[in-house]
Amino acid sequence: MAARPRHRRRTAALAVTAALIAATAATGCGAVDKALDCVQTADSIADSVTDLQQAVENAANDPTQADEALDSIDRNLGKISDKTDNADVSKAVDDLNKAVGNVRTAIKNGDETPDITPVTDAAGELTKVCTP
Repeated sequence: MAARPRHRRRTAALAVTAALIAATAATGCGAVDKALDCVQTADSIADSVTDLQQAVENAANDPTQADEALDSIDRNLGKISDKTDNADVSKAVDDLNKAVGNVRTAIKNGDETPDITPVTDAAGELTKVCTP
C-alpha cells in the first residue's frame, strides 16, 4: 500500500516537470519568433536603405523615390518597435528613426543629395542587434 502514494507523488512530480519544460519551451519559442521577426524586418529595412541609396543617386529623375524609401523604412521600424522589449533593439530603432528624420529634413530643405551615411550605419546596427 505504501507504494501507491509514492507512485502518485512521482507521477505528480513528473507532470509538474513536464508542464515546466513545456512552459519554458513555449517561452523560448516566443523569444525565437521575436528574434526572427526582428531579423526579417531588419532585412526589409536593409532593402529600403538600398532603395534610398538608389533614390538619392537618381533624385534628379524622380525625387519622390526617396520619400517612398523613407516611408518604407518608417513602416518597418514601427513593426520592430511594436514587437520588441529589447533595449538594444529599441536604441537602434531610435537611432535609425533620427537618421531618417534628418534625411527627410535635408530633402525638405532642398538638398537633392543628402548624406544617408547615418541611415546606413543605423540600419547596420539594427541588423547586428537583431541577429540572434
